[in-house]
Amino acid sequence: MDFDLQWLLLALPAAFLLGWLASRYDLRQLRDEEKASPQAYFKGLNLLLNEQQDKAIDAFIEAVQHDPDTSDLHFALGNLFRRRGEYERAIRVHQHLLARADLKREERERAQHALAQDFMKAGLFDRAEEAYLALEGTAFATDARLALLNLHERSRNWRPAIEVARQLEAAGTGSFAARIAHHWCEVAQEADARGQHEEADMALAKAREAAPQNARALVLQGQRLVSQQRHAEALRLWDELMAVNPEAFALIAGDYAKVAQAAGPEAAEQALRKLDALYGQAPSIDVLQAANSLQGDATLRRARLHQHLQTEPSLTAAQGLLRERLNTGVSLSNAELERLQESLIKTARPLQRYRCAACGFESQRYFWQCPGCHGWDTYPPRRLEEQ
Repeated sequence: MDFDLQWLLLALPAAFLLGWLASRYDLRQLRDEEKASPQAYFKGLNLLLNEQQDKAIDAFIEAVQHDPDTSDLHFALGNLFRRRGEYERAIRVHQHLLARADLKREERERAQHALAQDFMKAGLFDRAEEAYLALEGTAFATDARLALLNLHERSRNWRPAIEVARQLEAAGTGSFAARIAHHWCEVAQEADARGQHEEADMALAKAREAAPQNARALVLQGQRLVSQQRHAEALRLWDELMAVNPEAFALIAGDYAKVAQAAGPEAAEQALRKLDALYGQAPSIDVLQAANSLQGDATLRRARLHQHLQTEPSLTAAQGLLRERLNTGVSLSNAELERLQESLIKTARPLQRYRCAACGFESQRYFWQCPGCHGWDTYPPRRLEEQ
């Protein structure tokens, strides 16, 4: 009995010593890991600031290996992968975060938003839509709806886009009236292409209801009336466009003059007076040419062109003036005038384009939605030579 007690007395200090040594070892190991993790993190941050993204990714991966439970490191790594176009790796990082049971609600929502962005960048629109819809009711709800709106527009899903735009308006994000009107115009054009004319009429009516002064809806409605030989109605509708948006009227000024001629002499005379008045209000080469196409007096046509060249130099106007001179006969020979006219046409062609005010995308055709930046109404309704 005395022997057993002696060994017990000897074992207690030994066990205490071993426990103390073990704790010191664990503390040292933990301290080393904590030291290694911040070093790797700050190294990655420094490399990122120096725009050395490849090395920064390696440093963040090292930091994540030292501290796999730190969500901020995972977010930094996932964002780097997305910026580099490595979308599959970014998706795996954010999916790994979402799979963690210990993730806080705020960080889970953040990971869901990041995953939706990954899918969007990767072109996986169906999965991106699901991911954004899962953010409803979270702090990222507004950002998700804006992203969904862009997604539906890129996919040309106009009715879902209308619904999302309405939700954004209801949430107080801002006015989306003009955007919704464009969506309904797209619906109308698709319906016309399918031969569903009643649906097209309804869509255009909703476009005007959403934005009464939207130029596109009035343009499309007038064009549809012209195709049905309802010239008088088309003229009345475009008269409304002339009143509410005189600058945008230049887009259909030539068509307006042709329809007025088709409607008869009285309609053509009234259209000429209105075009002259509009030109005085909002000078435009398109309006001028439309008016001249209805003007039978060559002297008045030349006077208008000459005045336009004095106030707003334009190669297109110069071309028109030379054409008038060619038709009426002047001191220059016809051959010389024709060569000069050809030269003017060639010079004017690059300037007879529209340019997006947001991204600079240029085109001979006017776009309601820019093919470059996908913005709506970013094209001023004036050609480059008039800007």
